Amino acid sequence: MEVIWNEFMYELNKRNKKVCVIKVKILIGQPKLETDLEQLEEEIKNNPSVDLILYPEGYVQETKLEKVSQLAKTFQTTIVTGYKDKHNFDRALIISNEGKIIFERAKTPENNELYTPSTAKDNESTYGYLLCREVFQGLQGLKNEKSLDLIFNPIGVGMFSKDQYTEWSGEAKRISIKQKAWVLGTSHADGSYRNCGFSIPIAYCFDEKGRDILLSKDDTRTRIVDTMTKTVDIIGNLIKTK
Repeated sequence: MEVIWNEFMYELNKRNKKVCVIKVKILIGQPKLETDLEQLEEEIKNNPSVDLILYPEGYVQETKLEKVSQLAKTFQTTIVTGYKDKHNFDRALIISNEGKIIFERAKTPENNELYTPSTAKDNESTYGYLLCREVFQGLQGLKNEKSLDLIFNPIGVGMFSKDQYTEWSGEAKRISIKQKAWVLGTSHADGSYRNCGFSIPIAYCFDEKGRDILLSKDDTRTRIVDTMTKTVDIIGNLIKTK
């Protein structure tokens, strides 16, 4: 009965166009910093029902872009992440389920206005993209965008304090309310800010009304978020980082 009701509300909202309506299953992963894409390959193969995979900033090396594109095409799954270019600089990346790069750009410097483009069209969906700390440039940088469905925030490493986690997730929530769009973020399971030696891995998800669907800290299990039922399934085990 609940599923039928959700389907009914989905179609009603879609016709009325009062709120963001998006019907996808999104895998949110928190892999270790790795060079061989082992966790991505495993998770994309083992979860054929997923429409989109969200992975952290800098997970992919430039030399692996072709391989990631092939994975996206083979398993018909959109991949949102970030990659390191040949100079080891972080860049934004979205690859469609056809294996095509539909979004790619440099990371915005900390004191600049958000780089454009920061949106991408993927079939009937429109995405926003905020690379790591660009989340703090998102309220202003995306203010003129009126029809975003999902906003992604791939994060390099975890938080260096609980206060930073609260500030970061709070900013994401404000963006979701302002944009009436889902906002989702994830970090690596390991690594630390400027190699400080302390890190709190995080993953989060707010719906189009700013309600927290997922708030995870120091828990590196993989999740699948269903935007229609607004539920979260845990599919992975804790990743050992020490």
